[in-house]
Amino acid sequence: MNKLTPFLWFDDQMDEAIAFYSGIFPDAEIIEHEKLGDQVLSARFRLAGQEFMAMNAGPGHPFTDAFSILIDCEDQAEVDRYWDALLAGGGKESMCGWLQDRFGLSWQVIPRRLTELMGDSDRARAKRVMDEMMTQVKIDVVALERAADGA
Repeated sequence: MNKLTPFLWFDDQMDEAIAFYSGIFPDAEIIEHEKLGDQVLSARFRLAGQEFMAMNAGPGHPFTDAFSILIDCEDQAEVDRYWDALLAGGGKESMCGWLQDRFGLSWQVIPRRLTELMGDSDRARAKRVMDEMMTQVKIDVVALERAADGA
């Protein structure tokens, strides 16, 4: 087990959520299920090399935007793939590359190019990128690059 592992509290849909995430991340792996009698209580699983712990713990503690999982995407195609997959079945778009999946868990789907452009040593260029990103829902790399170039 990792020294630090995000712990996800689900009302009663933990198995459904893990199956959903496992269908999105190609290297997903269920490490173990812990049972209490016949009932699955918790599970450890891995997505993109990151371990998670999850539990069916009942209502009262919904996810909030105060916790999100950032996906580092190589390019626009990867952004589009994760974006569409995580919204499937009732997710909600937010802004600036954020969304909430159908279980209420928040994700940031961010292309590396955004980070590169925001870190540009030309601060005016980086500010134009930031201003453009603030208008976006799903991140659009081409629009960011146009903004960076002042177009």
